[in-house]
Amino acid sequence: MTGEPPPPGSRIDTSTPHAARMWNYWLGGKDYYDVDRVAGDQFSAAFPDIVHIARLSRHLIARIVRYMVNEAGVRQFLDVGTGLPTVDNTHEVAQRADPTCRVVYVDNDPLVLTHARALLVGTPEGATDYIEADLREPETIIAAAAKTLDLTQPVTLMLMGIVGFISDEDDAHGIVARLMDALPSGSYLALWDGVNVVTGESLDQAQDDYNETDAVPYALRTREQFTAFFEGLELVEPGIVSVPLWRPDPDPLADLKEVDALVGVARKP
Repeated sequence: MTGEPPPPGSRIDTSTPHAARMWNYWLGGKDYYDVDRVAGDQFSAAFPDIVHIARLSRHLIARIVRYMVNEAGVRQFLDVGTGLPTVDNTHEVAQRADPTCRVVYVDNDPLVLTHARALLVGTPEGATDYIEADLREPETIIAAAAKTLDLTQPVTLMLMGIVGFISDEDDAHGIVARLMDALPSGSYLALWDGVNVVTGESLDQAQDDYNETDAVPYALRTREQFTAFFEGLELVEPGIVSVPLWRPDPDPLADLKEVDALVGVARKP
């Protein structure tokens, strides 16, 4: 790791690349190990757009959170698959818009939770909490989140680049549905994930090579499979689009070309 080593006896596996640490490396952070850098370089050599997508995803989170607070009127967020802290984390954007916002982060990586507890400090008026749990445990997540969030009021469920780690055999669509079923009417699902609609064969090969390591495999879904996560929900305009095209900021220099990542935001009726 480029920073201080983790404390002795920690559960952090430094022998296998980890997606959250690779993402941190692509974002220019410091919280990764050599194994993550090597894997990240190999992947980006085969698919250079991944670094661009990583950075686009951070801007996307800020746009979604601002929309939720300023336009949809939602003040509660359940951010599952948090990743390592970086600039403009969910609670920072939300509580900047309204200090009373309440945010619960969920991740199953001990390094992520260690950093989150140290760095992600919210406003006194609001609340920020952290849950160590796996996306495959929706009931555990909801039970723990209920200690901080008022589940009688709307919540935005944020699944940012995480659902690809849940296979169809593990019922990814069912897991997302169970989480949304536990949230009240007026809640939102905000979900982006990797697809292969632009690059083609070279991305498939890069993903296959990554999945052959000891890291948790990632599945690139089709547009149709991605769209199915929003069944029964009311999509917010502009619907399901490439990540940079979802309500882009008014920047004439912005690169608005499509990338291999789709996003949708939808309201629970």
